[in-house]
Amino acid sequence: MPESISSTTNGRQRVALLPTLTQIAAVWGISDAGYYFLLPPLGVAPGYNNGPVAIALYYVFWVGISVILFWPLYATWPHYAKWSTFENRLISSALWTGSYGGSIAFAAYVLPLLPIVNWTESWTPPEFIVATPWFFLPKSIDILFQQLLIVALVLVMSAQGFGLRKISLYCAMLFGAMHVFLAFGDVPVRYVVRFMISAGVFGLIFPYFILRVRNGLAFSYLTHWLYYVVSVTLPHIFMSSAK
Repeated sequence: MPESISSTTNGRQRVALLPTLTQIAAVWGISDAGYYFLLPPLGVAPGYNNGPVAIALYYVFWVGISVILFWPLYATWPHYAKWSTFENRLISSALWTGSYGGSIAFAAYVLPLLPIVNWTESWTPPEFIVATPWFFLPKSIDILFQQLLIVALVLVMSAQGFGLRKISLYCAMLFGAMHVFLAFGDVPVRYVVRFMISAGVFGLIFPYFILRVRNGLAFSYLTHWLYYVVSVTLPHIFMSSAK
């Protein structure tokens, strides 16, 4: 993306908006299309419970693509964020260690202890309702991939001089709209709408974390990850056979 970034002016780099937005949309769209249409011919059925390692590796690829494409944009982050990234490395390391340990503890020890979901509908349940501990391996990397695209989106709009409120509004609309790809999965429309609305709500708050909070990417990521923890946990409580 070097051609999208021009010379520095007053400590800030001017970033072309439309080419960057096009790249973000292309990376997100192609990655989702590949998940639903490329992986099955390779013997990997869509579903984080079905092929967690293969799908995790798939999203590792897209994390790498995002870093490569948007690295010049990420380098402008200190000019737009209130706090420098990893300003206090000890606190950042502690936050990373605690988050990582908590994630492993939930997936490996808490989730298996939850009551079994008693699914009585005639259609196949969404995979997060019957998630196994392995569900969180590809999901965690998928969330990182999405967060990297959100950071690029927030930074390119900051480079255009957009205020936080406007960035949050646009991010909510775009992040919500990208979840329409869930319609290609085996889930009812109401679940697609639910995730689109939820994504829109989170799209409102992610820019605040990224631009205004120390270690904001970590908190943005954790908020995103905890949404799936809640989504996985609630069915075990309210739809369990123990009720």
